[in-house]
Amino acid sequence: MGASGTVVAAGGTGGTDSSRPGLSGGRKAVGSVLWAVLVPALLLLGSAIGQWMTWLGVVVVLAVIAVAACVIGGSWHRAGAATLVSFGGFALMLFAGPAVYEGYMRTVGEPVDAVVTQVADRDRRRGPDMFCTVRELGGDRRTYEVSQQENCFGQAGPGDRVEIRKDPLGLLDPRLPDGPDQRNTTEITLAITAGLTVLVAGGTFYAGQRRRGR
Repeated sequence: MGASGTVVAAGGTGGTDSSRPGLSGGRKAVGSVLWAVLVPALLLLGSAIGQWMTWLGVVVVLAVIAVAACVIGGSWHRAGAATLVSFGGFALMLFAGPAVYEGYMRTVGEPVDAVVTQVADRDRRRGPDMFCTVRELGGDRRTYEVSQQENCFGQAGPGDRVEIRKDPLGLLDPRLPDGPDQRNTTEITLAITAGLTVLVAGGTFYAGQRRRGR
């Protein structure tokens, strides 16, 4: 009678070893840094686009948050970090858009003398309530209707002369100047945006460094 034996692997286990080697420390660190830079950068880009075309900016931000959540929570198995990055991304969208708009207008916006012709409080349930109509005093005397998004909060009444800031590219609506009670609002918005950016980047980097295998 012929005895048939079972071939045992050298490590004491039968069959093939299905375990896959993990990433080296260097590769993991580089990948984590790339994701930590890419995610907040794309969120800032989407927020900036939203100031020009709202729906497109929202689509970009939602897509970035969805991809980041899938990678961090699904591939890296860090559900807590995925939740943190997702909520941080939504908060960043709310603050980054106004911060980018205000910083851009203050830096490169063209100052133009104008007069406020009408201020209306439409008391809407959704969207901005205050709307200001301003007309340029020089040039082609163009008329603009701006909302709270462009800093219309009733700080100037009809007949008041103001200096608006116009986008040199013509993509964004002009911005009204700050009122006496709006000091440092831009600086505060920029500080919150910077903090949320660091939070999202830090959460993404941590998740990449502490990723779990299957």
